Amino acid sequence: MTLDWQTYTLELSHPFKIAHGTSHTRSAVLVDLDGGLGEAAVVDYHGETVAAVESYLQEAKRALADAPASLQERLRLLPPGGSAAARAALEMALFDLWGRELAQPLWRLFGLEEKLAPPTSFTIAMAQPRQMARLARESQMPILKLKVGDEGDLERLRAVRAVRPQARIRVDANGGWDLPQARAFIPELLRLAVEFLEQPLPPQARESFAELRGLGLPLFADEPIKTVRDVVEWAPFVDGVVVKLAKSGGLASARTMIDTAHALGLQVMLGCMVETRLAVGAAAHLAPLADYADLDGPLLIKNDPFSGLEYQGARLLLPQGAGLGIRRTR
Repeated sequence: MTLDWQTYTLELSHPFKIAHGTSHTRSAVLVDLDGGLGEAAVVDYHGETVAAVESYLQEAKRALADAPASLQERLRLLPPGGSAAARAALEMALFDLWGRELAQPLWRLFGLEEKLAPPTSFTIAMAQPRQMARLARESQMPILKLKVGDEGDLERLRAVRAVRPQARIRVDANGGWDLPQARAFIPELLRLAVEFLEQPLPPQARESFAELRGLGLPLFADEPIKTVRDVVEWAPFVDGVVVKLAKSGGLASARTMIDTAHALGLQVMLGCMVETRLAVGAAAHLAPLADYADLDGPLLIKNDPFSGLEYQGARLLLPQGAGLGIRRTR
């Protein structure tokens, strides 16, 4: 068993400002396990660091050193706890190997239909209203996710709606509002025909979500949704949850979270971090299970070194190659 990794820097096409801060670059760790590939997104507001990812990978290298080659045994031996992003990367690599061995893409091995994958939204980061409107107009994507959570949010939304009157618009505050702000903003979001509102309040304000649900706009939770338990505990307070591989620890746990959410009557948006086609392509294999997709990470960066996941406007063209179906181009 050989396990190697390297850190690389993703260069963003535009400054990526959200309620947690502004990024010009993001870090990611490429994992190569016996030729199977995975990617760990290093997102500081989820507590991830390069050091934490590397520490988990070192521990996993020891745990897997003499492991049987079967997917099930290797998954069982992955260390509990630690970096969820690193675990997700190792799971991607293990499933990649499994699919390559069987010469099939994962979505087919999972028994899913490619045509059921929902179209993806395209994210417009926080900026001045005029700039957000320009980016929304230039994108021509039919589904937009607007980042808010700062002063001037309503002006931003009105500016985008003015230039994209037919677009489907979703709003993500990344926990940047308080309860009075959210109560005041939601009627205006309804007038602007916003489809749903993602994480209006911080995770610790869960009980307050119940006060917002009666205002008529569907609410989704993102940041606190990392495990099946989180899905269950948040179900009484929201209409949907956002599932991401880097938060959940991999494909297997993400699929269980999706199934649990649907069993509890919640909708699911399958999302991503700012990631390359490697990590986002891995998530895309689960897209036919989701109600909504926010898998635009590769569209936000300038130096994606991978191919295999393509976009036809908002439509996801799922990888056709064996395993993840993602290959390095440079």
